[in-house]
Amino acid sequence: MIVLGCNGFSRVSEFFSERFGATGINKHYLLGHDAAAALLVDGRLVAAVEEERLNREKKTTDFPENAVDWCLKEAGVTFDDVDLFAFPWNWSAEVLRQITDGIGASPLPADTKAQLVGNMGDLYEQVVSHEAILADFEARTGYRPDPAKVRFVPHHLAHATTGYYLAGMQDAAFLVSDGRAERFSTLTGEIRDGRITVFEDTVTGSENSMGTLFSAITRFLGFVPNNDEYKVMGLAGYTGPPSPNPFVEDLLRLHDDGRYSFTKPLRTDDVHSHDALFEEYFGPFEDTLEYTARVSAAAQEMLNVATAHQVAHLGKRSDLDRLLFEGGVALNCLNNTPLFEGSRFEDMQVSFGASDTGITIGAAAHAWLNDPGTGRADIAAAASPVSPYVGPSFGEAAIEEALAGFADRVSVTRLGDDAEVVERVAELLTEKVVIGWFDGRVEHGPRALGHRSILANPGFTDIKDIINTRVKHREPFRPFAPLVLEEQAPKIFDMGRKTSSPYMTFVFPVREEYRDRIPGAVHVDGTSRIQTLTDEGTPRLTALLRKFIELTDVPCLINTSFNVAGEPIVCTPADALNCFLGTEIDYLVLGNHLVTKATA
Repeated sequence: MIVLGCNGFSRVSEFFSERFGATGINKHYLLGHDAAAALLVDGRLVAAVEEERLNREKKTTDFPENAVDWCLKEAGVTFDDVDLFAFPWNWSAEVLRQITDGIGASPLPADTKAQLVGNMGDLYEQVVSHEAILADFEARTGYRPDPAKVRFVPHHLAHATTGYYLAGMQDAAFLVSDGRAERFSTLTGEIRDGRITVFEDTVTGSENSMGTLFSAITRFLGFVPNNDEYKVMGLAGYTGPPSPNPFVEDLLRLHDDGRYSFTKPLRTDDVHSHDALFEEYFGPFEDTLEYTARVSAAAQEMLNVATAHQVAHLGKRSDLDRLLFEGGVALNCLNNTPLFEGSRFEDMQVSFGASDTGITIGAAAHAWLNDPGTGRADIAAAASPVSPYVGPSFGEAAIEEALAGFADRVSVTRLGDDAEVVERVAELLTEKVVIGWFDGRVEHGPRALGHRSILANPGFTDIKDIINTRVKHREPFRPFAPLVLEEQAPKIFDMGRKTSSPYMTFVFPVREEYRDRIPGAVHVDGTSRIQTLTDEGTPRLTALLRKFIELTDVPCLINTSFNVAGEPIVCTPADALNCFLGTEIDYLVLGNHLVTKATA
């Protein structure tokens, strides 16, 4: 069975620009961001890529025309071969009615309610209804799927299935939390034998969305919502939360049934609706590290308290020992470690596709798992953890063609086998240099996991400032993540009950005796968001780290995404060369080619 998952809308960006004034990257605050496509064949993920990697528009909402085309070509199939088409949204007429009824019952002014109801009706008809999605698919691909082959998967169920499928399809309880889906922002439940049970009484409406509130705080602090929340996380490390914390004491309310709410619900029609409240709590906005860090730390504590409350209730409701946390809020890795440590669950996993980057995978997996033709034997045969390295790769011919196009601007040394690449690059990394690393298939998700990465030696105290200012062109307070061998990680980091963290989804304290050895990878609060490596998962990168440790006795390497601020992670060799030449990266490794900038 072949299943194609697809997320993205041709007109959603234009619609929100016209109706709500969302322009530029701010439009990605809205639905359809992280457009992507994924393809499953007999339950196995054979291809998945985000549209931004191909059209070069960060967090694009556009229909994933390029991603769909690449997935089909990668698998050697056509639309006629596809058995099911899965979309990670299910905007039905009943969902629209419930939304408009909610608007009608809200305390908003009558004219505002009328305008919102009209806008939602138009959004439904023009963008998100079943008919609009299929018409968009046909307009962009020239192919109209047979309605009998189409599955519209509710957004949060796609999220839950993403975590379940990528973790190897073992029974688990789950928490999904993000900005909003069709109507809700969070829900909990269980997955047993591939079938989802939602605990309906724990569902939280979008007016009490922690993801949306955190995005509103992100915007209030001068950053881009639904894009820069990690900056708020970084700032939170510079100070502790205020005591008392008004976000926790005055705004957040915890309920006995595991839900939470806000004393002042969010208004989806006004992104500034809580600005006055934020200034009431913290004083007029100040563009200073002290002010932004204080607000960030307060917001972080609120998020931690709310999700811990949900997980505590879930732990009483479910007898399963494994917890999956998915949705955009799950990318808040500063929350994930205390969330797990404070729970009764034996393991907690956050996938590399936890945000909307992964929901095409989840939608496709949900359609496959729930097809009458899929049996337990089929699930068992496909049940193994999924690698994030499922995007495009580029062979020797493609790399050499790209290098030829930059021949007057670069110098190239052709290295031999993997052993020579590892030896040469490890030697370079003993110095204060920055290296672009381009290897194998593109990783899926918002974080570079060692195939499209920038590497550096964390043993230098000023290496973070060098990368932030000369390479990434971003704020100096931003931390960097270290690569560490999985078997060595507990010795260097206080990992509590975790034994691995392969996707940079958990943060751990650096043990005191190692902080001076890896200063470039230690945040101001003494923590690091680590990526653990194994020989099976990333063989060449792991070999590089082993050789680097042998040469330096420094137990980690800095890994940050191969891009500059505001741009997607590089995909093609030409993308990598352009980024290399537009920054102060010292060396570029393209497959087995070592590239330097040509001297005049």
